[in-house]
Amino acid sequence: QLQLVESGGGLVQPGGSLRLSCAASGFHGDYYAIGWFRQAPGKEYEGVSCISPSGSRTNYTDSVKGRFTISRDNAKSTVYLQMNNLKPEDTAVYYCAARAWGGSLVPDIYEYWGQGTQVTVSS
Repeated sequence: QLQLVESGGGLVQPGGSLRLSCAASGFHGDYYAIGWFRQAPGKEYEGVSCISPSGSRTNYTDSVKGRFTISRDNAKSTVYLQMNNLKPEDTAVYYCAARAWGGSLVPDIYEYWGQGTQVTVSS
C-alpha cells in the first residue's frame, strides 16, 4: 500500500521561506511522478508543481515560477518543495500526490494522496 506523508508546513511572514517534504513508503519511488497541490479555503485544488519519476522533468504553475523549486531524492523516497519569497496568497493546505508515469498539474489523475500540511503566510 503506497503512503505519502507531508511535513514542513507552518506559519511564516511574507517574504519568508519554507521547505515541504513528501515522504513515500510502500513503493519504489522512482516509478512514480509526484505532484504538489494546494487548496485554499473555499477554493478548488490548484496544481502547484510536479516532477517526473526520474526527476529530469519539472513543471510549475505560473504564480510560483521563480519562487518555488521541486526536487526529489529517490534514495530517500522523498520529494521536496522549496518555497521562497512566500506571499499571503500562497496560504493553503498543501498536498503531495503520486501517479504512475508522467507528472501533471491536473489533480484528478493522481492515484495516491497525502493528508496535507498547512502553510500560512501572514504578518
